[in-house]
Amino acid sequence: MMGGDSLLFSWGSEEQKTECCEWVGIRCANKSGHVIRLDLSPSALGISDYLWALRGKISPSLLDLKYLKYLDLSFINFTGSQIPSSIGTLRKLRYLNLSYTYVSGEIPSQLANLSNLQSLDLGYNFRLWAKNLEWLSHLSSLKDLVLSHSNLSKADDWLQIVSNFPHLTNLQLAVCKLPDVVIPPSLSLTNSSKSLAFLDLCCNSFSVSLYQWLFNFRGSLVYLELSRNRLGNSIPEAFGDMSSLAYLDLGQNQLEGSIPEAFGNLTSLEFLDLSNNSLQGEIPRSIWNLPMLSFFSVELNNLTGELPESIGKLSQLEVLRVSGNSLRGVVSEAHFANLSNLSDLGLSSNSLILNLSSDWIPPFRLDVILLRSCKMGPRFPNWLQTQKNYSKLDISRAGISDSIPNWFWGLSTELLYMNISNNNISGNVPNFSSLEFTNANEIDLSSNQFEGLIPVFLFKVSALHLSGNRFSELNSMCDVTNDVILTFLDISYNQFSGELPDCWSHFKQLRVLTLGNNELSGRIPVSIGSLTLIDTLNLANNSFVGELPASLKNCTELVVFDASENKLSGQVPAWIGKSLPYLVILSLRSNRFNGNLPSNVCDLPSLQVLDLSLNNVSGSLPNCLNLLAAIKRSWSPDRTVSHTYVSYPLSPRTFYFRIYDDRVQLYWKGKLSEFINNLGLLKSIDLSSNKFTGEIPREITELVGLVSLNLSRNHFSGQIPSEIGRLNLLDYLDLSNNRLSGRIPSSLTEVSRLTTLDLSNNNLSGKIPTSTQLQSFDAAAFMGNLDLCGDPLPKKCPGEEPTVPGTIEEASDQGDQEEGFVSQGFYVSLGLGFVIGFWGVFGTLLFKKSWRFAYFNFLDDVKDWIYVMAAVHKARLLALIQG
Repeated sequence: MMGGDSLLFSWGSEEQKTECCEWVGIRCANKSGHVIRLDLSPSALGISDYLWALRGKISPSLLDLKYLKYLDLSFINFTGSQIPSSIGTLRKLRYLNLSYTYVSGEIPSQLANLSNLQSLDLGYNFRLWAKNLEWLSHLSSLKDLVLSHSNLSKADDWLQIVSNFPHLTNLQLAVCKLPDVVIPPSLSLTNSSKSLAFLDLCCNSFSVSLYQWLFNFRGSLVYLELSRNRLGNSIPEAFGDMSSLAYLDLGQNQLEGSIPEAFGNLTSLEFLDLSNNSLQGEIPRSIWNLPMLSFFSVELNNLTGELPESIGKLSQLEVLRVSGNSLRGVVSEAHFANLSNLSDLGLSSNSLILNLSSDWIPPFRLDVILLRSCKMGPRFPNWLQTQKNYSKLDISRAGISDSIPNWFWGLSTELLYMNISNNNISGNVPNFSSLEFTNANEIDLSSNQFEGLIPVFLFKVSALHLSGNRFSELNSMCDVTNDVILTFLDISYNQFSGELPDCWSHFKQLRVLTLGNNELSGRIPVSIGSLTLIDTLNLANNSFVGELPASLKNCTELVVFDASENKLSGQVPAWIGKSLPYLVILSLRSNRFNGNLPSNVCDLPSLQVLDLSLNNVSGSLPNCLNLLAAIKRSWSPDRTVSHTYVSYPLSPRTFYFRIYDDRVQLYWKGKLSEFINNLGLLKSIDLSSNKFTGEIPREITELVGLVSLNLSRNHFSGQIPSEIGRLNLLDYLDLSNNRLSGRIPSSLTEVSRLTTLDLSNNNLSGKIPTSTQLQSFDAAAFMGNLDLCGDPLPKKCPGEEPTVPGTIEEASDQGDQEEGFVSQGFYVSLGLGFVIGFWGVFGTLLFKKSWRFAYFNFLDDVKDWIYVMAAVHKARLLALIQG
């Protein structure tokens, strides 16, 4: 019927070919010999590694088994084929299981013919769908119904259908995109099952209207999974009436208010998950009196108060998770007095103080220890010495200032995750060269005072965080003999010096490599080109020399490349544009690159940040910058620039992937700033402090997504492109210290978001365009342009000079305004005054010689004084304009 001969060996043996009742997975009736059971599930075949154990197609010959009562083909890969509608002819079927089989398409309505069916499981086939569930109404004998992960978004009739199954005990409709419950007045619940015990409605879109239907089963429900819906509001007290409830999950439901005290009535409760909500207030003390409770999680809420010592009475408790709240107070040994079964302890991200004596011996052996931000120091917690086989440990930000004890490094080979970062822990990490972890795992020792050599065994993990320490020796990485699984390595901000080891061919799984802020020197090793899966390569703030190795063109997955603040030289390689199509961030700031900027840089469709500032790059800018598609968009798909890397396995075939948000240092408004949370929104070109010449290409104005443009301190000439106003998202524009001429384009007034502008020290001329935006900048933004005038400069443009009081024009205006005071007598008086005054002075000078010489000498002195004062004021005004 399908592939998998090694598993179905009995189906092919010669001596058994004639007797199928002896085949594996088949059972026949004792009297008639008819095949009544076909079970090819993993458990029937005796295998544990079950995924894709068998594959193929459902053979039409299956339909010949007319007496079949039990059919289980779960976990067989049917590669997207549809469920054959003819399966409805197997009318004696009581059990049908096609879960995890990768079947797809519409669920055939012919299943309605299977009127004897008691159990139907089509779950976890992600491409199955149904436009309605009317066909289900004919299966009145159903006890088990599993359609989880089928698309039932159009099945508005689901509630009416399942409410009419009198014998239903198990209903699983998780992740079915079910619409919210609307209970019609005509719906009768009298035929509803009174024995529904298992209900899974996880991950749909239900609101509080679900409760009206749900609480009809308060007397029978044992298992209730409602996580990741939209229940909202407060938790109803009616949950306290579900006396049989053993499992309750209300996580991720936007719940508010307090936890009901009535939960203390659920004396059979073993599992309670209220995590990822907005619950407030204190945890009810009645919770700590539940005798059967083994799992309790309220992490990631807004709960307050203290943890009472009565927790120590929960002798059945295995999992305690209260991380991510606002709990406070002291946790002492009494809190753990009788928790001998505890295996999972999560107290992280609260304001808790762990007051545990140095000789305390816990009653438990923990597998998971999550105590981030709990105050445990200053001494290293000695009780951890008793926890030999934990898989996860987080004691980061715990206020520990101590040297690390040797016993701590007796690490379990089963370790998955360890984080002791952001303390003040000192010492060396011993070199256990023979230590081999059985799983992928993540270790974080960052932001401490570790020093010396990085031991070989650390390079054998899947993710390693060592930044912010005093490590100084790196050569041990070359002692790794085989290819390793390391996907993340951060050794930035340490004390590494000398040349970078040239053995990166052992680390081909690396996705993120951060070596920045050390004292590394020499050339970048050629073997770094072996990192063909690398997403982020950060070499910033070292002393690397020479050209970028051509082998880097093999790193075709690069998204972030930061080699700023080094001593690299040569031309910016043309292969960057040809070989790195996914590059988003390119920073080569503060190096010694020279030559022209290759036009291939325009072939980077994802590029958002280009920083070549503080180099010696020359020549004109390429006219193809408008091809930078990501900067040409006015929107950004993501706020951050993020990558995933393997942390540790969740199962033999699935892994937990962590997200790393890239961080890059860039000069922003004259200050070196680090961008992390908003790096994905930044679209910036910084070519400042180079030797570029020629005009600013008009094509740059098509990059309408630009937030920052810095072309200062170059030799650009010509005019500012008239269309620069198209860059209406600009926050920062610096074109200063160039040789730009002509007028400031009036379109610049349209850039309403501009907060920083510098056009100083060019040859710009004419009037500064008038707008609220441009006139709000300081005059320094325009200084050093001799022929530039207008606000905010003190130099006024022609026609804008202020009027001098007392001029003829002013007197004329005043006369016009006060013409009531002017009469014929005014003019007669004016004439007589002029005649008498003129001859009174001129007649005296005409007949008195000594007075005539004195008067004209006085006029010469006055003329000279006026000339000198005019020259002085002119010099001062020119000095003020020129800055």
